Amino acid sequence: MKNIKVLGSGCKNCETTANLIKIAAEQAGVEINLEKVTDMAEIMAYGIMSTPGVVVDEKVVHAGGLPGPDQIREWITG
Repeated sequence: MKNIKVLGSGCKNCETTANLIKIAAEQAGVEINLEKVTDMAEIMAYGIMSTPGVVVDEKVVHAGGLPGPDQIREWITG
């Protein structure tokens, strides 16, 4: 199971990113643990300066703007 965190203040792009990840995991039949992190101190600890940020198994894989569908699939299946 992959542990995925969406880092952000809860903005529209953050919510959309979390939903896209959830949908991609369901389509791929992959179990994930999806966590939304809104604590700014924790977000800054990952070095994220623009949100949404995405962390997969404690590795930062994305920061700022909406990720593309191919990127998300790679995180889920990679």
